[in-house]
Amino acid sequence: MILIDLNQVLISNLMQQIGSNPKIKLEEELIRHMVLNSLRSYVRQFKQKYGEIVVCCDSKRYWRREVFPFYKANRKKDREKSDFDWSLIFETLGKIREELKEYFPYKVLEVDGAEADDIIAVLSARNSPKEEVLILSSDKDFVQLQKYENVTQYSPILKRYVKADNPHLYIKEHIIKGDRGDGIPNFLSADNVFALGERQKVINSKKLNEWLNMKPEEFCTNDNMLRGYKRNQMLVDLDHIPETLKQQIVEVYENTKPGNRQKMLNYFIEKKLRNLIEVIDEF
Repeated sequence: MILIDLNQVLISNLMQQIGSNPKIKLEEELIRHMVLNSLRSYVRQFKQKYGEIVVCCDSKRYWRREVFPFYKANRKKDREKSDFDWSLIFETLGKIREELKEYFPYKVLEVDGAEADDIIAVLSARNSPKEEVLILSSDKDFVQLQKYENVTQYSPILKRYVKADNPHLYIKEHIIKGDRGDGIPNFLSADNVFALGERQKVINSKKLNEWLNMKPEEFCTNDNMLRGYKRNQMLVDLDHIPETLKQQIVEVYENTKPGNRQKMLNYFIEKKLRNLIEVIDEF
């Protein structure tokens, strides 16, 4: 099984291609061609070994934001500072997601309240006992899933496999340090520290190494520390996805049918994807 983190893979790949040629003018047709050509290359590279392709999408609503309002709160501000037309990019990616559902021979999963991370985590845990699972994403959050047998991660940006010596230690450190990119402070700091523009409380390497070898109940010496640890554990440890959402993800996976490959040629013609028609069998 190949689990593709759709937005992460496509956006990072798009940024890489644009970065290598700053004169590129972004238009819907060009974005579609770049995205589908990248997808084709991954299918050609990995399908024979790993089999079924499952495209994992973010829904518009995140359960993490409902329990922690500061989750990914600065993403929109950061994009507004960027020179890229993010409205065009996201609008086009939304169209392509729907086109993948209809015309391509893959299961495309979108579950209300879930991020692609949740779908990937649930299906990795479910399927790894019986088959090899490849996670196609450059997101380091998935390192923790290597605790499951037969789970491998490949980073399209680095063009290499991502390997973890100790996935259990990795997630514990991630809980302690938080994730600035997702708006999650370290476990010593207040929920709104980034929103206020304040500095986090310092965690030095000596303390970090001590805590990594202790249980949280041992090094969390007051209620605020324990609360901060549990807050981060809920947000970054993929074992803590709500049970009802896990069940919903499995149900959506089991009930989703791949798109109709027989429609692909007419779709490529309609969207003027002439170069891809020549390699249509590689999808």
